[in-house]
Amino acid sequence: MSAPSFAEHDGLIWYNGEMTDWREANVHVLTHGLHYASSVFEGDRAYGGKIFKLTEHSQRLKDSAAILGFEIPYSVEEIDEACRETLRINNIIDGYVRPVAWRGSEMMGISAQKNKINLAIAAWQWPSYFSPEARAKGISLKTSKWRRPSTESAPVHAKAAGLYMICTLSKHAAEQEGFEDALMLDYRGHVAEATGANIFMTFGDGKLHTPTPDCFLNGITRQTVIDLARERSIEVIERTIMPEELAKAEQVFLTGTAAEVTPVGRIDDNTYSVGDLVNTMMEAYEAYVGKTPPAKVSAA
Repeated sequence: MSAPSFAEHDGLIWYNGEMTDWREANVHVLTHGLHYASSVFEGDRAYGGKIFKLTEHSQRLKDSAAILGFEIPYSVEEIDEACRETLRINNIIDGYVRPVAWRGSEMMGISAQKNKINLAIAAWQWPSYFSPEARAKGISLKTSKWRRPSTESAPVHAKAAGLYMICTLSKHAAEQEGFEDALMLDYRGHVAEATGANIFMTFGDGKLHTPTPDCFLNGITRQTVIDLARERSIEVIERTIMPEELAKAEQVFLTGTAAEVTPVGRIDDNTYSVGDLVNTMMEAYEAYVGKTPPAKVSAA
């Protein structure tokens, strides 16, 4: 039996300062954000009733809107409190929080200078982004034909809805070939990220290597994992990684709010072990966010 539509959940959504019945939290079909992608969003994770790095996420939401040329009419502190209230009123202990801001329907056309800026926040229960079986052996990635754009082509440092169009295309194509996700290169042909997560890898030197986020998001989870690694005297090297290096990598994992720390077992025809370093970072992250019980991943 298929899961219920996200339009059919029970609960309340914070919508422009008011709690609104889940099924009534709607927008008009001529909303500018729907037609022209003038929308930004965040993905927050709650553990034990507390939203992880909430203020950092709320600040990034404000910053993303500013990059797209509009101002969310709420402060970071107000967004923080609205997220907490949404979590509380829906009785979510471990779950996902989705703030989204967009230009409304007052003007229809490329120009939308007078459109109202809307903000909504939803929260729901959220299990593992990838199945426990996939995580145990490491998920599989297929290199996408789509590439992350350059800083001259798109607002690459905003968490903007329009930038995820090629992520959906990439993930769908990968899934149709039996992979769990897609690996995306950047406009120069360098390794960039997965469709919704950053990537790390090892090359047998005990160090973590990760692409420099100069044309894609420097994820909050990515930054957290880098800090956790360095606290454990694991050197982290941010650098250009070429696709041909994937054949030499030994361990690979993804990081993201939804993905958390997820091992990768395969990229195209290259296979990787779920080894000690991956498990170390998984356990470190789970302990840091207060996730219980800590899940030990085994390749068996």
